[in-house]
Amino acid sequence: MNYKRVLTIQDISCFGQCSLTVALPILSAAGLETVILPSAVLSTHTGGFTGFTVRDLTDDIPGIAAHWKKENISFDAIYTGYLGSIQQINQVKDIIKTLSKPGAVSIVDPAMADNGKLYGAFNDEYVEEMKTLVYSSDITLPNITEAAFLTGIEYKEKYDKAYIDRIFAAMADNGAKTVVLTGVSYTEKTTGVAVYENGEYSYYEHKKLPVSSHGTGDVYASAFTGAYLQGKSIFDAAAIAADYTVKCIENTAGDESHRYGVKFEPVLGYLIDRLK
Repeated sequence: MNYKRVLTIQDISCFGQCSLTVALPILSAAGLETVILPSAVLSTHTGGFTGFTVRDLTDDIPGIAAHWKKENISFDAIYTGYLGSIQQINQVKDIIKTLSKPGAVSIVDPAMADNGKLYGAFNDEYVEEMKTLVYSSDITLPNITEAAFLTGIEYKEKYDKAYIDRIFAAMADNGAKTVVLTGVSYTEKTTGVAVYENGEYSYYEHKKLPVSSHGTGDVYASAFTGAYLQGKSIFDAAAIAADYTVKCIENTAGDESHRYGVKFEPVLGYLIDRLK
């Protein structure tokens, strides 16, 4: 395996199997030196929990980045997840500019919306700023809701390939280089990942599970990043990440007490085997 250094920037939900508590072990299992920059610390994630604590770390980020620069620490890849504010988006853009090694790749998961709606903390101004990060990145990993907000195209629950082609064309017109669009379903029993790379469309289809789980977007993005940085093609990385995410959901199915995330740890061996 290639030994590369990746920086991932997103929040820490201490309990709940999402964000950095997912990204760090998955990227490490992929054989990567994984450096974390937490944007906030939460006692739990916000899905289904009440009374959680939040500590915003926006003011700490510039000092951390400055120390790394002083120590000549730089990165082969920078992968971002949930960012809590416009200020943090701008901080991330500066970090990508100043701490990337020559030829480094930037991977952006614009974690801001799902099921046709923005997350509660975000507004149109945030979307406009996220566009500047997404469209300057090398690879972006939106779901269909996020892609709709990023392009201004109406969100649809039911669609055909022509609709996905419109999204890809609009993103390319705005400067997107490579897009991995998740949760693309053309039939009721299947879903998959649509990839736009070098002007070409490809699609990886897999079975659709009758459950949804918190944190699977973070599992997917982390597994994709690990696979891609270990030399897999964009399409193969997208497929491996999809298969691994399905395994995680299947491994959790039937356990009603584990509603807050997926049991991704016991199937890390599957991901490691796929990367060999």
